[in-house]
Amino acid sequence: MTLQTSAAEVAERSIARAARASRWLSGAIRTTRPRQWPKNLLVFAAPLAGATLGRQDGLVYAILAAMAFAAASAAVYFVNDVADVERDRAHPTKRNRPIAAGELPVSHALVLAGLCVAVALAVGFGISAPLLTVVVGGYMISSFSYSMLLKHVPVVEVLLVASGFLLRVLGGAAATHVRVSGWFLLVCSLGALGVAVAKRYTELVTLGPDAVRHRPAMRAYRPATLRLSQYVIGALMIVCYALWASGEHSGARDWHLASTIPLVAALYRFATLTGRRTIRPVEDLITRDSVMLACEAGWLALFVTGLYM
Repeated sequence: MTLQTSAAEVAERSIARAARASRWLSGAIRTTRPRQWPKNLLVFAAPLAGATLGRQDGLVYAILAAMAFAAASAAVYFVNDVADVERDRAHPTKRNRPIAAGELPVSHALVLAGLCVAVALAVGFGISAPLLTVVVGGYMISSFSYSMLLKHVPVVEVLLVASGFLLRVLGGAAATHVRVSGWFLLVCSLGALGVAVAKRYTELVTLGPDAVRHRPAMRAYRPATLRLSQYVIGALMIVCYALWASGEHSGARDWHLASTIPLVAALYRFATLTGRRTIRPVEDLITRDSVMLACEAGWLALFVTGLYM
């Protein structure tokens, strides 16, 4: 009887340890925000726009650049959630984050952050692209600065959020050794800024007065001003894109000018979606809405056709 009881206790403890390990692993993965990983596909933007993968095996290097940014962003999320743990616990949805919910200990999150930093910085050196390491390092420095202090500084915090998108684009160019044009960077910068402004607008209108409690910098923003800024940025992006397209060679010009139409449709749809009250991340509106995906597919088809005409 004693042996049977002891065996049962051992089995129960083993099951409990396995359950804790499973919860820990699930918590660690969820903290890295898998839903945000598609943002790292921006490393392919420069090779796509230039119709070249640059150096030999450029596709492999672009994929590795995406992995470097995935590791870097994971490190940032670990640190951010540690810094915001008390504020997250008072948030209607963020309280379910693993660190705030107690599923992932703070000390473990910091160790994982350190490992992710090491991996992110090592990729550039491993593929003989030190500029990639510089860009990834700049991304982490700006993101850690944001998490620790600058997220409380109005306007600056929006610019830092936008810079995260742009640095991924530059990282892809650095990894593949593809040169990027000024028009390309300007359009990407405006697109990134538009997304960052939309994030703040949706957060402000959805949470209302509670938005300031969760993000103190929100006290400096007004919904009407953010909405107008989103429209202005979108209009400027369309103008810059059209000016770039009109300057293309004759074989690509008509296709790229035509691609302005689905781009306008995508921006209009994005403005419509962000005008609604929602707790969904803005990135989900870009990657999970069927109409948005149709507009994006239409733009991509025309854009790529123009590149190879």
